Amino acid sequence: MRLNSLIHSVSLKRSLISCTYFFFAARRRSHLRPLPSHQYPNETLIYYGYIGCAPMYPSVAISLRTLAAYRQSHRTCPRFSIQSQCKTLCYLHDIPYRPYLKMQFSAAYDVFLEILHRINQRLRQALKRDTVNWRMLNTCPACFYKLDDEPALDFEWLVSIDGNNSLKRWDSSIYGTTARSDSRTARSDYWIHADAVDKFENEVKSRQVFTMYTTMNDDDWEDEPTDPDHPGAFTCVNRWRNAGPDSRKKMFAVFQESGIFIASCRHRFVLLACDMIRSGELAKYPIAIIDKLLTVYGKNGGCAYDIGCAFSKTLANSTLGPRAHDLGFRMMVGAFHGHAHNRRCQLDWHPMYISGTGHTEGEGCEHIFSASNELARSTRHANRFHRHQAIEEHFAFWDANKYAALSNYLWTHYREALKSVRLLTAELETIKAELRLSNNDFPGFFDQERIYLDGLKQPAPRDRLSIRYVEVLDELAERRYLHIGSLEQMHDALKQARIRVNSSYAKLQHAEGLVAHCETLLSVDERWLIGGDEYKRFKEEATLGKYRTALDELERLVVMRLFELSKLSLSGTGYKLRQQISKALQRRSDTIRNAINRYNIQAASLIPPRQTIAWKDIAEYSFLGEFDLLRDSRTDIQDKDWARPAHREATTKYFKLCRAREEIIRLNIEIRRLRTAIHDETIDTSAVIDELLVANPLLAAELKRQWRSRAAINAVHTYRLDQIERLFGFSGISGIGTRLANPAFSRPVNTNGASSGECGSLTTYIALILATAQAENPDSSASEFHDIEALDREEHEVVTEDMADFLYSIND
Repeated sequence: MRLNSLIHSVSLKRSLISCTYFFFAARRRSHLRPLPSHQYPNETLIYYGYIGCAPMYPSVAISLRTLAAYRQSHRTCPRFSIQSQCKTLCYLHDIPYRPYLKMQFSAAYDVFLEILHRINQRLRQALKRDTVNWRMLNTCPACFYKLDDEPALDFEWLVSIDGNNSLKRWDSSIYGTTARSDSRTARSDYWIHADAVDKFENEVKSRQVFTMYTTMNDDDWEDEPTDPDHPGAFTCVNRWRNAGPDSRKKMFAVFQESGIFIASCRHRFVLLACDMIRSGELAKYPIAIIDKLLTVYGKNGGCAYDIGCAFSKTLANSTLGPRAHDLGFRMMVGAFHGHAHNRRCQLDWHPMYISGTGHTEGEGCEHIFSASNELARSTRHANRFHRHQAIEEHFAFWDANKYAALSNYLWTHYREALKSVRLLTAELETIKAELRLSNNDFPGFFDQERIYLDGLKQPAPRDRLSIRYVEVLDELAERRYLHIGSLEQMHDALKQARIRVNSSYAKLQHAEGLVAHCETLLSVDERWLIGGDEYKRFKEEATLGKYRTALDELERLVVMRLFELSKLSLSGTGYKLRQQISKALQRRSDTIRNAINRYNIQAASLIPPRQTIAWKDIAEYSFLGEFDLLRDSRTDIQDKDWARPAHREATTKYFKLCRAREEIIRLNIEIRRLRTAIHDETIDTSAVIDELLVANPLLAAELKRQWRSRAAINAVHTYRLDQIERLFGFSGISGIGTRLANPAFSRPVNTNGASSGECGSLTTYIALILATAQAENPDSSASEFHDIEALDREEHEVVTEDMADFLYSIND
């Protein structure tokens, strides 16, 4: 009876599954005949291509093809959940959806993924890829497949790190229920365990910054208050919420995991990840990530972080600080986020001013988050294992896509670097001839600007008190005139509004008290005369203080506007959020105009008058870096060479040219690394397949199936690398190198007598692809297949799509 029931349910599911692939809805009864060796129903089911939804006696089974199809659909569209898949199947066959179907499908899907995991484990063992940290050392061949005869680089490896709070998970205890125990753990080595993170929990002492504001809502960095004692100071700690004290980085108690913190390489492969548990971006998460990166990759590393300027001090004060210093580890700020940091910070931390960074943007994590944000709907209420499982599947698919696009990345960046070198060289030569400058002048301008910005510090405490004294003297003079200069008017005012007179008198007393208090603090024997020397001196400082306050407020509003614009009218932004942003922008437009007017009034009141700002200026991203130049106080820089617009533009071009040349040097190395990795991988995989054909034919068949896809991608890479080497201006070394000996890698490279054979087989494979394309489209020619314009269009679409995803992903 149980077997008949099983077959009946299976046949029902089988007709439904068949409909998924062959689009017929007829239901039929099928009898699955078990083999003599089968002891349990699941053995019979898997033999016929099904997985049961229960371990011993399942009543429902799911086709392997359906599970495989859902896996690929979910990887390409993370929003497509198991519930959506079950509803799709039910609606296709006019079957009412039942919630239990989702649970049954999930159980079968877990078994399916576990089977794939076990198979991949056996393949990794056969390929000798199961050593510690093998994935981190090999996931991106352009970054980490180092060769023997490579030239030294300023940065041996470049990564970016960042946190994201989209992948939060609800704590089931908020529903008043007890979470089901699930002893399963994450399968991949992407994750850093919570224990390894918590050992850095007390690395940095809690900082108390502006404690009078700690009770405020810290969920919006844009409304971060300034220091009341230093209104002119403007630091990155004030601007970025995740650069503030850990005591304020809290998360709603309803979430068990509040997000993830990841590291990615320069080519946007995911390297590491850890869960942020019931908190914001605490310092322990990036410290734990960097500890692992230093352990695996060693010396001369560079890391971009949106608060790299502030975090570098945190890292230096931690127990990891001396080790990071000895290994030459360098923090920096991402190119996009760097535009929202103040100018002094940019000079030290922006990649454009750091030698050896090339065109590395340092925003790889933002690209990853733009895709992983789609997982939030399906993981918000999942248990811990299923959340990790979904994220691991997504990251694995993301890395596979990045590998498939790796040669395109190298091709695009090489052409852009060559174009930048050509154009910037011509422009700089013209500018240098016109302005009578040399290459040595530009670093000098850079140093002079740094010295000037270092001098923009707050006055001494006594000077600040003197400035305040001047302000209260002005207030006292105004009150005295109103109180003493018109007694008859006051007599009339007594009859009309006694309250107004009392208020005026109270203000006069308050002003007298402030003046007396300031005189006591300054030890002033004789009150300063309005118009006297001391008064004039600090009156100018007081005017400058108002000017700087107006400037800081304008800059803050501009930064808020830019980040709101980046989220507006994008596909992933909900309707309500777009409405709120639109209304906020409408209000802020008037606010910004008023701030511009206030700034221009204060700028005009200075002697000499400072530069005014027009509405059109705030739309320029680059202008954010110029705000600090408007803060000139004790020194007039308008006549300085480095401050002239033409000289500043030329200096920017000079540093861009330096980075473009560095990019070419790095790309030359990465191109040869990728070609060598393809060569070595082909040899190793072919050898393992030959061994498995004798020892384990079934495993050999699976490895051959996976290798066909990889070989096709490698063939495209080889074709693209050949195109790069034929570019006019290519300066790299052609051919295949020898991998640097390292015991952490899987197996030594064996090129004895195999180089020519591998090249021949790869060439044959490429020829086969070309012949297949020609056969499928006889009207096309080989020249059309090699059409560079088509490649250009494809790359342009990829870059446009990546930029749209990047802008959508920005949450800070």
